[in-house]
Amino acid sequence: MGTHIARLVRTPNPSLLLVLLSLLQLAFVSLGDTDIENLLTFKDSLSNPSSLRNWNASISPCNGDIANWIGVLCLKNKIWGLQLESMGLGGLVNIEILDAMPTLRIISLMNNNFEGKIPEIKKLGELKALYLSNNRFTGDIPDNAFEGMRSLKNLFLANNAFTGKIPSSLATLPRLLVLKMEGNQFVGRIPDFKQNVKVVNFANNELEGPIPASLSNMSASMFSGNKNLCGPPLEKCSLISPPPSPSAVPSASPQPPLIYKKTISALQIALIVISILLLLAITATVIFVLSKRKQNPGLLNATDDDSSMLPPNSNDQEKKISDSGGMMKRSDYGKLIFLKGEIDRFDLHDLLRASAEVLGSGNLGASYKAVIMNGEALVVKRYKQMNNVGREEFHEHMRRLGRLDHENLLPVEAYYYRKEEKLLVCNFMEDGSLASHLHGNHSVDKPSLDWRSRLKIIKGVGRGLTYLYNELPSLVVPHGHLKSSNVLLNDNFEPLLCDYALRPVINQEQAHMYMTAYRSPEHSINGRISRKTDVWCLGILILEILTGKIPENYLTSSYDRNTNLATWVNEIAKDKRTSEIFDVEMRGTKNSKGEMICLLKIGLSCCEDDPDARPELKEVVQEIEEMKDRDEHELSSTIGEVNAIMSSRNARDGAFSSFNR
Repeated sequence: MGTHIARLVRTPNPSLLLVLLSLLQLAFVSLGDTDIENLLTFKDSLSNPSSLRNWNASISPCNGDIANWIGVLCLKNKIWGLQLESMGLGGLVNIEILDAMPTLRIISLMNNNFEGKIPEIKKLGELKALYLSNNRFTGDIPDNAFEGMRSLKNLFLANNAFTGKIPSSLATLPRLLVLKMEGNQFVGRIPDFKQNVKVVNFANNELEGPIPASLSNMSASMFSGNKNLCGPPLEKCSLISPPPSPSAVPSASPQPPLIYKKTISALQIALIVISILLLLAITATVIFVLSKRKQNPGLLNATDDDSSMLPPNSNDQEKKISDSGGMMKRSDYGKLIFLKGEIDRFDLHDLLRASAEVLGSGNLGASYKAVIMNGEALVVKRYKQMNNVGREEFHEHMRRLGRLDHENLLPVEAYYYRKEEKLLVCNFMEDGSLASHLHGNHSVDKPSLDWRSRLKIIKGVGRGLTYLYNELPSLVVPHGHLKSSNVLLNDNFEPLLCDYALRPVINQEQAHMYMTAYRSPEHSINGRISRKTDVWCLGILILEILTGKIPENYLTSSYDRNTNLATWVNEIAKDKRTSEIFDVEMRGTKNSKGEMICLLKIGLSCCEDDPDARPELKEVVQEIEEMKDRDEHELSSTIGEVNAIMSSRNARDGAFSSFNR
């Protein structure tokens, strides 16, 4: 019998082999068809799925690492993520369909209209990142909602309408790094997180009790807006005994339920608070002056005219202060300080009366569009991560920003100072950010950026950076937060950099957590940044513009070489599939391959892990400015240079990885 089996193995039946091969082929085809079927079923379960216009069964979702379907993330021909952000999608999240996709590791549904209770996420036990912020989810989250999700690292549930207690199962996730739950209606106490969580945000809920010691080193702003929370980093907890009951028999009557008041926009709340504080300050000043006047009538002019309460030529004084940028006077407290000498355009009360629209809520603060009475549209950025900088230091730095003047910088028009928070006011740009043009919904009316527009944008970004480097030589990172969402576009597709040069006034802890400069290789390896860190950020931006892919370092709290965009480009280029690198939605590329390859080479050289191996910024900008179409010989030479850069990066991998360990 054994001999017979051995003979069968040595001399297999050809017909049997054909059957086995056919079955294997059928299995692979079925696997692909199953993924397609699952995604199409998921699409059908959504309301308003028009953004997913190219999801159809005639095209495979993945081609290697390249996604053919909008919002699908691919790795080695497998679907490993869904990034369906800001697409106007709604309805319920059908988790049963997603559960049938075993390679799924990342789900991002942020900035949509999904509603109902949180899906049964724990069915996706291998999920690494889940982003559900800025939707309409409601209700309590079960205590065991995240049980067994041992791979989960990032969880974003901010700005929904969740209620009830924070699930204790979150505190059992061994790999959890970032947890954002702000802007909900959570009640009760914060669980004790024993694991090494890097970032948490519980702001603007209804939480109470002491903050766990394991989170006491976080910023106070991460717990703000919870009036009954206490303990480091907030105020010390104090125990207050309840008043004695009039009866010896304990009352069995239930406690009155918590009442949640409907809130108006955060900008209006902030401005109302500011106005109240301003009113109180003015009242206190008037009382003080009147008391002094009674004590010494000669202190002020002997007149009952209200104008005697004001300093002489108060308008001239305001202009002099804002123009000269001298020491802040007491009269500056509680009002907008203009940096361009236009003190009559609007004031704090104009902003208070303006209709406000939330543009976004980032890690460093929230942005609002405010249309004032004369029809002018402004952007008000509210920062809470600047409360460690002194008043005079902040004023001096704003004065320095006010002197900057370049066509590729968005000017800061005015600012407001308060110890707890700051407001920066800029002009509103109707065409939005580079990020929205690269990753937003494209249509016939709003097509993707063509090659010429992308090249124009990157040239403008380079010029703006060069100006910052020349004008702010004392700053280690003259920009510090360069990314596609901080590049705005005017109606001619000229880029304007924003959120630049803020590192000196951002709290160190928040800067390390959120600013792109601190997600660089050098900060990951040796905890430092340098003048070439902005060059690395520029390189990542160049690769983002060329590939149309969202860089992973925008989504994570630290640099990870395995998920870095430059690493992905490296892998594609090693396989000599350079044409697959470029964004399939980029138009106007027919006669521009030489320029595209040249810019790719420049971008990769900026992304070297070793800062010393990167070119200087002026060299990068000069190369970009001098770019022109190459002939076939030059194109082959440039491709060779790209491959040489790839080989150089691979050769250094071992040294860097061992150093990092």
